[in-house]
Amino acid sequence: MEHEAIYNLYPTVKSIKEDENIFTGYDKDGNEVSLDMSAVNTKATELQAEADAEAQAKEDNKASAKAKLIAGEALTEDEANTIVL
Repeated sequence: MEHEAIYNLYPTVKSIKEDENIFTGYDKDGNEVSLDMSAVNTKATELQAEADAEAQAKEDNKASAKAKLIAGEALTEDEANTIVL
């Protein structure tokens, strides 16, 4: 998630080099962009929490869809989307 956090926080960063968990950002001209790793780590934690919440919501919709199908009830669009092949 650190790469995604860096790209979110530093729009001028076009590439990232990671060496032994040390991140260096570079702009389109190959110039190094200074990174605040504290901010990057905070953003990475936020992004991971969002991803986890989305995954949990998908699983919840899937479970709800299954229960409704078994009970013969109508599904919401989100529930139907979890089971469409």
